[in-house]
Amino acid sequence: MEDRDGPDLVRLLGGVFAEYPGCVLDVDAEEPWLRAPASSLERGWVVEHEGHARGCIALTTRGDGVVMLRKCYLDARLRGRGWGRRLVEEVLAAARAAGAPAVELWTDTRFVTAHRVYERLGFQPTGARRALDDLSDTEEWHYALRLSDGDGEA
Repeated sequence: MEDRDGPDLVRLLGGVFAEYPGCVLDVDAEEPWLRAPASSLERGWVVEHEGHARGCIALTTRGDGVVMLRKCYLDARLRGRGWGRRLVEEVLAAARAAGAPAVELWTDTRFVTAHRVYERLGFQPTGARRALDDLSDTEEWHYALRLSDGDGEA
């Protein structure tokens, strides 16, 4: 991911959000990371298709070493081709390489297709929910995947 991907990612998120009634993209108010994605995120990847970023994912690392999977979006035209799985696998590989004990994520309750991808890769819903109080009235579910038991054993 590079800062120059910002305009493509704005279009990507705008398209994804438009698929869901009530989802609103306000870059400056709620998604300012899109203005300079590489500079704003710890680490990120994009799927390039036809010369443009058509998918993205990022990670951040908490103080306890747990990796947080973030900003996972994929153009509708590329879904069902394994790109979403590959994006998540990039984060999992990076987390394993860093010795992270687990990977966690929060996902919009409306993103049902993404939930299936996460679950197929071993993520489990924890039962935690949160409301973001944002323009889209987003509610999210929490998922986690344990990578090791804390002693380096998976």
